[in-house]
Amino acid sequence: MKQDIWLNLPVKDVVAASAFFSAIGFTPKPGPGNSAQSACFGIGEQQLVLMLFAQELFTGFTQHALADTRAGAEVLFSLGASSREAVDQMAQRAASAGGQVFAPPREANGFMYGCGFCDLDGHRWNVLFMDATKMPA
Repeated sequence: MKQDIWLNLPVKDVVAASAFFSAIGFTPKPGPGNSAQSACFGIGEQQLVLMLFAQELFTGFTQHALADTRAGAEVLFSLGASSREAVDQMAQRAASAGGQVFAPPREANGFMYGCGFCDLDGHRWNVLFMDATKMPA
């Protein structure tokens, strides 16, 4: 059995969320996962799958209430970046597309450079470049 990982997110507006994720560089994936109630994207070189679902459809799948992303974090998605510049570019793209950069790009622990942003529905994303030449032994 092929074991892919799919991130499934509830969104208030599939069209607006799709525009946001396209603007930050995720790749729309054609196929049956796309409808008025859902959209499918690939992330990164390995094409991790991101599925956006209208909130009502998502709660039907999970049989569970949605987390209030304004009051607390449900999860933090971390994306690897190839350079410090790629981190800076993602922060700029997220802000330009209507997201909120909650942690501007900065260095941490001497070998990591990253930023954090919220998408249009308040889901939190982290983008990190880790400089292997500066990592502790």
